[in-house]
Amino acid sequence: MSEDVLVAGGGIGGLSAAYALATSGHSVRLLERSAEFGEVGAGLQLAPNATRILEEWGLLDEVADAGVLPSRLLLADAVSGRELVAADLTGDFRERYHAPYIVVHRSDLHRILVDACRRAGVALENNRTVERVDSTEDTAFTYCADGTVFESKVAVAADGLTSKLRRALSDDEPVCSGYVAYRGAIPLADMPTEVSLDDVIAWIGPRCHLVQYGLRRGEMFNQVAVFASPAFGRGEEDWGGPGELEEAFAGCSEHVRRSLSSLWRDRRWPMFDRLPIPNWVSGRLVLTGDAAHPMLQYLAQGACQAIEDAHTLAAEATKSDGDWDKALAAFNAARAPRTAKVQSTARIWGDIWHTDGVGALLRNELLTTLPAVHGYTDWLYA
Repeated sequence: MSEDVLVAGGGIGGLSAAYALATSGHSVRLLERSAEFGEVGAGLQLAPNATRILEEWGLLDEVADAGVLPSRLLLADAVSGRELVAADLTGDFRERYHAPYIVVHRSDLHRILVDACRRAGVALENNRTVERVDSTEDTAFTYCADGTVFESKVAVAADGLTSKLRRALSDDEPVCSGYVAYRGAIPLADMPTEVSLDDVIAWIGPRCHLVQYGLRRGEMFNQVAVFASPAFGRGEEDWGGPGELEEAFAGCSEHVRRSLSSLWRDRRWPMFDRLPIPNWVSGRLVLTGDAAHPMLQYLAQGACQAIEDAHTLAAEATKSDGDWDKALAAFNAARAPRTAKVQSTARIWGDIWHTDGVGALLRNELLTTLPAVHGYTDWLYA
């Protein structure tokens, strides 16, 4: 079976790449290991660097209709409850970045991308576990666990944090941060505290934080609580359990502590990333999304950077006029340095959020006296 492009992985990054390449005139087949397409999780944030691309793809209105367009992006002290700094996401923000800031349920964005890929003619296949890709000068051979082999001009690895295909370029492993996330997306009416749909708010505290915002046109409310696990610090195999959750936030404000009751306790997400690597291309295999640049969540850029990858890869394929080697080299040169900066900055931002003592006092003083916030976001959103 032969296409121009074979995409391994049916998450947001893989679907974005498949859609961008298909709508640029390439035949695309996407392989997903699960029996059905779907996403596990709750909300995600789409900053203007991603929503500008969604608008270009003709998908922005559908995404906006499924989500919420908040008015402010806000940082507050989780202990005192004091507001530290806020970015106005309306008026001047929209004019400056030419696109909105949207929060949307991960499964809604995923569904929109699946439907868009189908309309664009992408061949979507489930129950296909990709094991490896072998490359010749002009062909990629993708081998699946069931013995099927697919032939394409290029293979796109979008198989996530634990990517098997990344092994063709690096022997590195995911790096555990020692932090764990608990999520919860529930009907707005069931929230135990008073909340605002106008804000995306991060309550930042010593070795912990809580993010809150609305979903699904304001019908649902999303929360993510993240904390450093003492059990991980002690080297225990089972760490980050529900028993540590309340203890981690014990010193926080009443609003933060009461909000924890609506989190799911039957699942948790240990937080991993990887160190940046400069090369994502091996022959006709190219890494994208979390396979190339998994990052911690503090800049809310995981999905955004995967969408940027897809847009850039399709643009370089068009500019190269069929020269895939040229396209992949240009894509790597454009994307690897940018995502490396996002990965490293996300780590630093996490340290800033979670500092304690004098460090927290200095952080709060800095944030409350910042000049125009866009001076710190242009590099990411502009």
